[in-house]
Amino acid sequence: MDVLVRLENGRTDSPVLAHVNSLPVLPFGTRSRREVVTLYGVADANALALALAATVESERLEEARSGVVRHLGVWSDRGALGDSAWRDDAGRLVTRDLDIPLATLQLRAAELLGENGPALRRVAAGLSMPDWPEGTDRALSFTLGTLYATAASGGSLNRLDDAGAEHWLDNMREADAFAFDVEGD
Repeated sequence: MDVLVRLENGRTDSPVLAHVNSLPVLPFGTRSRREVVTLYGVADANALALALAATVESERLEEARSGVVRHLGVWSDRGALGDSAWRDDAGRLVTRDLDIPLATLQLRAAELLGENGPALRRVAAGLSMPDWPEGTDRALSFTLGTLYATAASGGSLNRLDDAGAEHWLDNMREADAFAFDVEGD
């Protein structure tokens, strides 16, 4: 999932922690969907994880459709509220209200922090750095690399990305005990 995270420092009077807008997957060449997360106030990994949890949970609540656009507000005390919209087979616009409880968001956010904590902390730290030029919009893009494990023949696990493509090189390195995390490799 590709994510653009924006930070708006000036809005401290709003009870909204974040807004999440999901852009649809285009049928011609776009590999994964695009999420635009706008954080208000101070950027931290927990707020970012809650916002990403809202988009993951909203997608889980719906049937798989192409061209779905979602708009969600995330509150730290009541969860996520918003709607999704898409065109049906006849071309009519269909909308659906979304209401995700805070407890559900917190569980999913904890999972996301467990899987992608360092990346989310780096993004939050990058947005909080004091050396941004004055007057510029603070925004960073990253790819949330949630890995899905599927059982394959022989009991091995295959890693799949958002598009369902197997990360065969990662699998081979781990199978041959060449999995290491050192810069310059």
